[in-house]
Amino acid sequence: MSDLAPLFENNRAWAMEAVHRDPGFFERLVAQQTPRYLWIGCADSRVPANQILGLDPGEVFVHRNVANLVVHTDFNCLSVVQYAVDVLKVTDVIVCGHYGCGGVLAALGHQSFGLIDNWIRNIKDVARRHEAELEALEESKRGPRLVELNVRQQVENLGHTSLIQDAWARGQSVTIHGLVYSLKDGLLRDLEVNIDSRTQLENIYLVNAR
Repeated sequence: MSDLAPLFENNRAWAMEAVHRDPGFFERLVAQQTPRYLWIGCADSRVPANQILGLDPGEVFVHRNVANLVVHTDFNCLSVVQYAVDVLKVTDVIVCGHYGCGGVLAALGHQSFGLIDNWIRNIKDVARRHEAELEALEESKRGPRLVELNVRQQVENLGHTSLIQDAWARGQSVTIHGLVYSLKDGLLRDLEVNIDSRTQLENIYLVNAR
């Protein structure tokens, strides 16, 4: 049986430090959850949203999966998005990838990893759409570029959902941002791919278009 004692010790130390810095910290957390941001990021253990953003618990609502995908049949992700947008009223949704992402690198190869092959297939679709661009790059640069292209695609996928489009139709302010995190220096890079209205979407993806 594994020993979780170190984790409990870390937890007690963290809780004591939080109260020392801010005596009312936990009282506010219990009272309400009012994050401004929804973070859709990779499940990689090296990419913790709150720490990267320098935010406390309660300030960012988080969903993570392998390679930060927004798949239209993934009701886990879509449920998180709906709750964040409809109930928590977040104003900014961040899709964040990271250089060196194992899922993205796997999509560039042909090795089978089991069940996850079906998930990674979504990234292979992105690679196929940008095959000419990727093939023109040195091999070492293809992975980082596909990380960026994947984030851009997931930003678009999110904008294509009825959840986001319904929010815009209600006049709700929601902006989707695409970012990439570097493990080498801990810094975020803005890909400058931001969507905040239906006018930025291709017509075929519009819901209830008139």
